[in-house]
Amino acid sequence: MSLIDQFHAGGFFMYFILLFGLLTIGFIVERGIVLYTKYKDVPKNFRRNLLAFIAAGDFKGAKEYINASAADTSIGKVALTGVKLRMSGSGDEALQARMDEQLSREITFFDKRTGFLAMFGNVATLFGLLGTVTGLISSFAGVAAASPVERANLLSLGISEALNSTAFGLIAAIPALVAYAVFQNKTDQIVTRITEASSELYHDLLFYTEMNEEDTVGDILPKATQVSQVSENRN
Repeated sequence: MSLIDQFHAGGFFMYFILLFGLLTIGFIVERGIVLYTKYKDVPKNFRRNLLAFIAAGDFKGAKEYINASAADTSIGKVALTGVKLRMSGSGDEALQARMDEQLSREITFFDKRTGFLAMFGNVATLFGLLGTVTGLISSFAGVAAASPVERANLLSLGISEALNSTAFGLIAAIPALVAYAVFQNKTDQIVTRITEASSELYHDLLFYTEMNEEDTVGDILPKATQVSQVSENRN
C-alpha cells in the first residue's frame, strides 16, 4: 500500500493532521531562519568602546559608533535608543521606559510563534487519537450489524483506519515537538543575552551621565575601562 493509499485509509481526520503537518513545516523554516540567520551579536569590545564615548559625554560619537558597528543588532538598537535619549536630555524614567520598550520589541521578534510548534504537535497527536477512536467505533459498529462473511473485512478496514490515523498523527507531531524544544532553547539564549547586555548599557548610561560635574574626562575614562573589564571578566 502506497503512502497516499495509507493517507486515504486513515479517514476524515487525516486532512486535519495534514494541515497541521504543513503548518509545522512552515513554522520550522520561518523560525529557523529568524533564530539562526537574523540574530547578530555585537562586536567583542562593543561595550568598552561605547563606554569611552559615553564617559566623555560624546553622545554623537557614541551614536555614530553604534551605527557603524552594531546598527543591525538587537543590542545595538537598544543602545542607540538610550544614546539618543541622553542626547536629547531625557530623564532617567524616560530612559528606562524607552529602552525597555525597544528591548521588548527585540525579544518579541525572536520569541513570537515558537510556542505554536508545541501546540501543533499536541493537536496533531490529538487528531491522530481522535481518528483512532472513530475508526475503532465504526469498525465495531459495522461488525455488530454485518453478516459473518463481511465481519472480517469490516474489522480490518476499521483497524486500518485507526492505526493509519495514529501513525500520521505521530509523524506530524514528533518534528513539531522536537523543533519546539530546539528553538525554545535557542530563543532563551538570545533573550538572556539581549536582556543582560541591555541592562548593562542602561546602567552605564545612568551612571556615567550622572557623575558629578567636577569629575574630569581624565578621571572618568579610566573608571569606564575598569568597570568594563570587570564585567567582561565576570562573563
